[in-house]
This record gives sequence, structure tokens and C-alpha cells, in this order.
Amino acid sequence: MKWPMDWLKRLAAYATAGMIALFARLLTAVRAIWYGTNPREVQRIYYANHASHGDSVLIWTVLPPRIRDKTRPVAGSDYWERGRLRQFIGRSVFNCVFIERASGSHSNPLAPVQEALDDGASLIFFPEGTRNTTDEMLLPFKSGLFYLARSRPTVELVPVWIENLNRVMPKGEVVPIPLICTVTFGTPFMYQPGTDKSRFLQQASEALTTLANIVREADRG
Repeated sequence: MKWPMDWLKRLAAYATAGMIALFARLLTAVRAIWYGTNPREVQRIYYANHASHGDSVLIWTVLPPRIRDKTRPVAGSDYWERGRLRQFIGRSVFNCVFIERASGSHSNPLAPVQEALDDGASLIFFPEGTRNTTDEMLLPFKSGLFYLARSRPTVELVPVWIENLNRVMPKGEVVPIPLICTVTFGTPFMYQPGTDKSRFLQQASEALTTLANIVREADRG
């Protein structure tokens, strides 16, 4: 019978989610700072800086459970569909929206993301497109955030700054370093009809950079 296996898979996913959230909190003592907004049950795209494979985990961990259940990380299929364990975590635990990042594809890579929005999901999105391993605060934003915002202009866009996670798990390291991390949520905004791509991406990037400077200034104080 299929239903016992489905039930066991859901139970395993629920248990795994709890263990991942507990591990993330123990390792990073992560806390949410709702600086420019409150945790509201409205459809949103939480777009954040990207410096670690754990970025989605931290945002997902600090969201209140009712919001978390309706929020799906957007992730590259090339990473999360490599191996049965990653597939299980990506699909069954986080309910990721997988996108194809390989160049040369003629299909719309954002189609699964737009479908998720049409189904009422909120998203965790990384507009840099890849992990930032440079000394720059942000990499230039790819165009994906613009096309999503323009095609679904009623969805709120919330800048999210993740502080310190790149130092917890630097690229190439196997053993994480325990450090306190914060996830700061900025002021929501929406796409304004008629805004061109370059202007929109500049505004979105500036909103995230401004939020990062506020976080770091507060840490210094």
C-alpha cells in the first residue's frame, strides 16, 4: 500500500526539518530582526544576499511556522538534485522550487517559480544568482528578480540581510565555526509599473545594501 510509505516519508521530512532548524539555532544562535516590517501572512518574495548553502536554511528557520509552511526556497537543481539525500531535503523538507541554471536552455527557467507564486507560495530568492565569495558586499543582481516582480506586481518584495553565515561555513571548509548570525528583514516594496530593468535592479540592490549598512552600524554600536 502506498499510503503508509507516504505517511512515513512525511514523518521523516517533519523530523528532519526539526533537526535542521535545531542544528541551525545551536550553531549560529540565529535570531530574526524585523526591522522594516512584521511577520505577516501575505505573499512575499524574501530576497537576500547569498554567501553560503545555508542561507535558505537560516531564513526558513527564523520564519514563524505558519509563514514558513507557505514559503518555498528557490534553488538550483544542479545542486539539490545531486544525490538522494539532497533530493529528499530539497523536495520533501524545504519544498524547494528548483530552477535550471545551465546556460543554453531554451525553456523559461523562471516558469516553475512563477507557477509557485500562482499557487500562492511565498519565496526565498537570491538575486545574485550564485554565492558571493568576493570582498564586495553584493554581486550584481541577475535579471530574474525583475521579471518575477514585473509579472506578479502584487507580491511584496522584502530585502533580507544575512549577517555572519559566510564566516560560519566558509567555502571549501567542512567543519562549521559556531558564530552568532542574524537575519534582518527590511521594508517591503512592490514593482511599480513602467520601471525598467536596470532601474528596478538598482533600487532592489540599494535597498539590500542600505539594510546591510544599518545592520553593521548597529553591531558596531
